[in-house]
Formats: sequence, structure tokens, C-alpha cells
Amino acid sequence: MYITRRGFGLGALAAAGLAGCAGPVTRGPDAAAGLAPDLLPQRNAGYDAWVAGFRPRARAKGISDATLSRAFRNAGFLPGVVSRDRNQAEFSRTLEDYLSTAASDERVSKGRAAYARHRSTLEALQSRYGVDAQIICAIWGLESYYGERRGNIPVISALSTLGYEGRRGQFFESQLIAALQIIQAGDIDPEHMTGSWAGAMGHTQFIPTSYLAFAVDFTGDGRRDIWSEDPTDALASTAAYLAKNGWVRGQRWGKEYLGGAVSGSLIQPQPGGPRFDVTRNFSVIKRYNNSDSYAIGIGHLSDRIAGGGPLRTPFPPDRYGMTKDDRMALQSRLTRAGYDTGGVDGVLGPKSQEAISAYQRARGLPVTGEPSLQLLSMLG
Repeated sequence: MYITRRGFGLGALAAAGLAGCAGPVTRGPDAAAGLAPDLLPQRNAGYDAWVAGFRPRARAKGISDATLSRAFRNAGFLPGVVSRDRNQAEFSRTLEDYLSTAASDERVSKGRAAYARHRSTLEALQSRYGVDAQIICAIWGLESYYGERRGNIPVISALSTLGYEGRRGQFFESQLIAALQIIQAGDIDPEHMTGSWAGAMGHTQFIPTSYLAFAVDFTGDGRRDIWSEDPTDALASTAAYLAKNGWVRGQRWGKEYLGGAVSGSLIQPQPGGPRFDVTRNFSVIKRYNNSDSYAIGIGHLSDRIAGGGPLRTPFPPDRYGMTKDDRMALQSRLTRAGYDTGGVDGVLGPKSQEAISAYQRARGLPVTGEPSLQLLSMLG
């Protein structure tokens, strides 16, 4: 069994927000200005004792006292990291809902613009590593919204908090050691080493151990910088990751199956929905995130960035008998009636459920928070 680059419970990024929860980027010592209060260091005697006990273990792994002093100078216990770790929901999103976010019109549009801006770099990476340029760009798009949402939580504080908290303490301590090795090597300083609440970093959200194994200095400046505004090293590191995990040069990830001979393996993640003819490279994408939906999302988004159109096979109605168009119409009508659904995308998440409940309550209906064709009709 292997651990994917971030297949250790970072469902918050991939399932809940598709890079939406990391927050906007704020770099450097002023990063705290953009953090929620529960993501600022707070006094905690138990955490302090854990750090004191951790220092000898870090020294035994080759971390110098100077590095430890620099790394922990401004670090501290982050209660918000613990609450986010303990409150990760078990998501059971359909492939249709997943793709509505992963390959939304906005993400496709931004992806095409990002590809155009960085075409020379992406094509150079394709030439060097053999990984399709659009695949690299699509991973960038799903992981950090093309660099807009890289995360601004101090990684040393986050990982030491999770190491102390203990639910997966051994794993997060290993990530903390790796983060300290990155600092000690001079690739980044502690103040600029920021990421998600669980320690995934940079444009393509590498965990520290994967950074040590796969990150590259493609710019040649002596640092493997996946955090800066320039995404080059991060994109190159992603290409290197896929290449070293078996990417087959010149082979597609797969395609929507529309009949005829099958060259790869046929899968249908959502009953009644599209089928996909996938290749070995589909499995390589899953080494990045071990999910069929994620790999299809990357593949489909890459096709859309390259100019392809939407999937041709429709998805079936949901368990309420509603199609995506019905769900979008429901969101639109609720919004028009003054209820905030969080957007019109056909994905009925918590905001939409709250809006439905509020409407039902106001009309004296049983409050279920569940959609229905009858509710859609009532809204006109």
C-alpha cells in the first residue's frame, strides 16, 4: 500500500472545496493578517511540552538546533487546525457534482488563460518529462485554482499542532521532520513556508515528504520554490512526480466512451452516467490523489483546457428525480426569492440546503432541507 502525494485525509481540499478552503494567498510575515482567529497561535502548555519532547527526536534525524530555533521562533498551537482535522465530513458526492466544480465554466476559462500565459513553460515541461502540458495545468487548477488559493497557514505551526494532537501523530511528525529538512536545505524560510491547514504546500499542494522526493529546481536558481508567485518549480515538480510514478509519454489519460472498440479499461463511476475508457496514465493521476472522480476531473479539465467540449453522455436524475438543470433552476429561484444558495451550479451543498430549509420554514412547510420538483414548482 502506498501513500499518495496527499492521500492522507486532505478531503477538505479535494472533496469540499476543490482547492477552495485554502484561502487566498498572503505571503510572508504578514500572512497572519488573513487568518481566522482560531488559526493564530495560542498558548497551550501541552503543546509546549510536546515541542520540547520533539526537539531531541528532530536532532536525531539531523535537524540542527539553529534550524529548530528558526522554525519554532514564531510557531504555536493552532486550535483551528485541530477542529478542521476532527470535523472532516465523509463526502459522497456524485461524479456529476464533482465535475460541476472541477470542470466548471469558470475553472475552464481560467485554465485556458493560465495555459496561454505559461504555454512556453508547460510545453518545456512536457518535452522534459513527457507529461501532457494540459494535465499539468489541470492539476494546478484543481489544487490551487491556478495559484490563487495556495494557503496561508504557517506549515510548522500546522504540522506541529497535528503532531501534538495525536490522531495521526506519527504521520504528521514525519511531515514536520520533512518540513524542517526543507528549511534546513535553504529552499524556503519558516516565515514563507505556508500552506493548507494540513500542511499541503504551494501551487500544486505537495506534502513535505513528497516535496523531498519529487520537487525540482527547474528555474535553476538553486531553490525548489513551489511557494512563489512564479509557478514554474511547482509545475515542474508535479510533472516530475507523475513521470517518476510511471507516466507513459504520448498516451492520453483516457476519454469518454461513446461506443466501439475499447483500448483501455472501461469504468462507470456513477450508475447511469458516462463511461470512460481509461489508460495506465489514469492510474498514475490517482497516485496524486487516489480517487476515480479526481482522476476523471483532471483528465476532463485537461481536455477542456485544450479546447474540448463538455461530456456528451447525460447524467441521470438524482434520487429526488431532479436533473442538474432542475437543481440549477431551484437555486436560481431561491436566490431570486431572497435566499442565499451560495451560487447557481446545480450542486446542492450546505448553503443550498440552508436556503431550502429557510424557505420551507417561512412557508410553514416541513423543514427537511431537501429539494424536490414540487418545491421547484412552488417557487414559480
